[in-house]
Amino acid sequence: MTDGLIACHECDALHRLSPLPEHASAHCACCDARLYHNQPKALSRSLALHLAALGLFIIANSFPFISLKLGGRVETDMLLSGPLALFAVGMGDIGLLVLLTSIIFPLLTITAALYLLLPLHFGQRAAATGAVFRWIQRLMPWSLLGVFMLGVLIAIVKLLDLAQIEVGISLMAFAALLPVAVLAQQSFDSSLFWPHHFEAVAASSKGASVLISGRARQHGLVTCHTCAYLVDEKHWNCPRCDEHLHMRKPDALARTWALLVTASLLLIPANVLPIMTVIRFGQGDPSTILGGVVHLIAAGMWPLGLIVFFASIMVPLTKLLALVFLLVSVQRRSGWRPEDRTRLYRITEIIGSWSMVDIFIIGILTSLVSLDAIATIRPGIAASYFAAAVVVTMIAAQSFDPRLIWDALDEESTQKRVLMEKSYG
Repeated sequence: MTDGLIACHECDALHRLSPLPEHASAHCACCDARLYHNQPKALSRSLALHLAALGLFIIANSFPFISLKLGGRVETDMLLSGPLALFAVGMGDIGLLVLLTSIIFPLLTITAALYLLLPLHFGQRAAATGAVFRWIQRLMPWSLLGVFMLGVLIAIVKLLDLAQIEVGISLMAFAALLPVAVLAQQSFDSSLFWPHHFEAVAASSKGASVLISGRARQHGLVTCHTCAYLVDEKHWNCPRCDEHLHMRKPDALARTWALLVTASLLLIPANVLPIMTVIRFGQGDPSTILGGVVHLIAAGMWPLGLIVFFASIMVPLTKLLALVFLLVSVQRRSGWRPEDRTRLYRITEIIGSWSMVDIFIIGILTSLVSLDAIATIRPGIAASYFAAAVVVTMIAAQSFDPRLIWDALDEESTQKRVLMEKSYG
C-alpha cells in the first residue's frame, strides 16, 4: 500500500506522510526539497488569487503600457506592441517567443487553473482534471512575467536619456500582477485535487517528514511528477491523473548532452553578431551583447550594465557549466556531496529563464523607439540565436533527472554490502 507515502521528486527518497501544523512545510530529509505543505483554506486562497490575477492581467493588456515623448512625437506602447513590432521588422521567431512567454502562457495558466478551481469550490470536479493540471505544470516554467518586468524596468532606464517616459495604467496593473501571480502559483498544487492520505503520525513542529529506509526505486515504486502519487512500477500510467510514468526520465543524459551542445553552438553567433542597432538622426552602429554592456557602463549606468552582463552572459555560461558538471559527475558515478549537487541543479533550473531579459528589452525598445529619422532601434540577427540558446538551455535543465545523482550512491552502497558479505562468507 502506497497511501501515506511520498517520494522526493529530486532524490527519490521515500517518506511517510505526517500531518503538519498550519503554514508548515515538509522537506526531504536527504536533499531538503519541499515535499508538501499545509496551507489553511488552500482552495479559497488559490481561487481568490487566480481571480485577482486574471483581473489584473486583463487591465494590463487593455490600456497604454508606456509612452515615449521626443521631438513633439509620442509613441504609445501596449503590452502586445512588442511582439507585433518584432513581427513587423521580420523577427517573427523572437516575436512569437515574447508573445508566448509574456502573454499567452501566463493567460493560459491562469484561466486553466480557474477552470479547475471554480468547479472544485462548488464541490464538483472539472472534466479532464488530470490532463489540464499536467498542462498547467508544463506551462508554468515558461510563464515569465517577472523576467518581462525586469526587462521593462531596464528598458525605461535606457530610454531616460533619450526621451520623456510616461508610465501607463497597464504597467501599474502589471506590477501589481507580479506578486499576485507568484502567490497564485505557490498556492496551486496537486493536493488541492488529490489530497494526501496521512497516517496517524505525530506532527513535527519543524514540518519534517519521516524518512523510510531506501528509495522508491528500491521498493519497486515510481512517483508521478504531476500529482505526486506513488504507485507500483508495473503501472504505465498514473491511476489518478493518467500521466505516463517513468522510473527515471527516458534518455536523460543523452538528451541533456545533445541540448547542451546545441546551446553552446548557438551562443557563439549570439555573442559575435550584432544583437541591436540604435539609430539617431540617421546614424548608428550595430552592437553585440558585450558591446551593449560596455556602452551602458561607459554612460555611467554601471548597475544596469552589470544586470545585463550577468543575465545575458554569465547566467547562460554558468548554466552550461553547471549542467556539464552534473552530467559528468553522474556518468562517473560520483558520490561527492550529492546534497550540494542537487541544490546546484535546483538553482540552475531557477535562474535559466532570467536570460530572457535581453529578448524582452529588445521587444520593448523596438516597439517604442520607432521615430523614423529621429531615433529608431532595430533588433539584430544575434537576438534569434540568443533566444534559441536560452530556450534550449531551459529544456536541457528540464531534461536532466536529479535522481540520477543519488542512484550512484545506492549502487556504491550495494557493491560495498556485497563485498562485505563475500568477505565474511
